[in-house]
Amino acid sequence: MLIFWDQRLVFLATPKAGSTAIAMALESLATTSIQRPALMKHTDIATFHRHVGPWLRAQAGESFTTIALMREPVEWLRSWYRFRLRDDMDDPLHHMDGVSFASFAGAYAAKGGQESLGIGNQAEFLRRDGHIVDRIFRYENIGSFVEFLEDRLDCAVELPRANVPPAVDVELSAEQEQELRVAMQADLDLYATLD
Repeated sequence: MLIFWDQRLVFLATPKAGSTAIAMALESLATTSIQRPALMKHTDIATFHRHVGPWLRAQAGESFTTIALMREPVEWLRSWYRFRLRDDMDDPLHHMDGVSFASFAGAYAAKGGQESLGIGNQAEFLRRDGHIVDRIFRYENIGSFVEFLEDRLDCAVELPRANVPPAVDVELSAEQEQELRVAMQADLDLYATLD
C-alpha cells in the first residue's frame, strides 16, 4: 500500500497485479509505503475502509481516492502458479513439486479451493462489504494507469520489471478453462466493467 498525502491518493496493492514494480517506481514519491508484512502490503478495500481510511480522513479532513490494478482473472491465476513454483525453488518442502497448472487451476476451482490455496480472489480484494476501490485499472492496460499517476503525481512514471516468475507451461484444455471461469465468475464480472 502506498499513501500519497498531498494528492489524497492511496494505491492498494492487489496481489499478483504488478504491485512490486509499482512500489519500486513510486515508493520514494509516497508519503507512506507499507511493503511488509505482506498482509499489510496487500490491504484490501474492506480493511482500508475499516481501519486506514477513517484515520486518514480524520487527520486530513477529507477522504482519499483509492486506486488499484486488476489482472485478467485466468492470467492472474497463472501468475500465482508461476509465483508458487518459483517459491518452491527456495523451499524444497513446498507442496508444488510436480503440480501442473491444470491441477492447480482445478484445485482453485474446487469447492473451498481458494481458501485451501490461500489465494482468495481479486473481486473480494477490490469490492467487499459495500465498498469498492474508486478507480480500478486493468493490469493489461497499464499505460492508462501510468497516465493517471503521472497526472495526479505531476511527474513521469517509469515502471521496472520486477518479481518476474519463471516461464512454464500454463495451458488448459477448453473444458478445464471453462470450469475455472465458472469458479472465477465474480472476478470476470468485475473485470468486464473496467476500461
